[in-house]
Amino acid sequence: MKILFIGDVVGQPGREAINKLLPGLKKEYALDFTIVNAENAAGGSGITSKVAKELFASGADLLTSGDHIWKKSEIFELINMEERILRPINYPSGAPGKGSAVFKTAAGKKIGVINVNGRVFMEALECPFRLSLKAAEELAKETKVIIVDIHAEATSEKVALGWYLDGKVSAIFGTHTHIQTADDKILPRGTAYITDVGMTGPYDSVIGRRVEDVLTRFLSSIPVKFQVADSNIQLHGAIVEIDESSGKALSIERLQRKI
Repeated sequence: MKILFIGDVVGQPGREAINKLLPGLKKEYALDFTIVNAENAAGGSGITSKVAKELFASGADLLTSGDHIWKKSEIFELINMEERILRPINYPSGAPGKGSAVFKTAAGKKIGVINVNGRVFMEALECPFRLSLKAAEELAKETKVIIVDIHAEATSEKVALGWYLDGKVSAIFGTHTHIQTADDKILPRGTAYITDVGMTGPYDSVIGRRVEDVLTRFLSSIPVKFQVADSNIQLHGAIVEIDESSGKALSIERLQRKI
């Protein structure tokens, strides 16, 4: 089974990249399932119904998220209606939506997906390690193919989660920092891992925002509204191939494409 995970989609430029590139990638790699981290897809922060429909129409099978999931008010209703949108599993009980579930490919094959936030330099949520392991054990009752989106700031926390879940899930994709890392590998017990799959959006920017806005903030320490940049649009992600009988990864390949 081949699964494509696409890194943080930023605003309209990121959605444009998905629309123009994803259909071709699905054919080129004979993909079975595509997961897109979309927490920044609506105006650079959050998810709306219109944006979700656009991404699904472009070929996304599932949308994951992160700490910006609640930025648009309509998400509170949308996430309970749309099963193909996940929020981090470690928000306290009572938060709308869910953080893990089993989905099916077009051919009817089952895939378990876990979305979890890190805690280092981020909001204090419930333990991402224990909750991810518990979710993986539950999903394993239905399928051996299990994917994790760890949305975290600290590389050490992501790496640690990789070792903690090695052999218990098929692949761990890091998101949030918007910079693709070069540490894609298969861990000793068969779990594919990469610290960050990168960003889908304008790469002539500071993690998707206009350079001049961010520089003004750093140089003056005065609050500045960060506008989404619009040039050199790219799609970044990673493709993992998984042995369905064992749930172990066979390969992982970083992906970078320009419009």
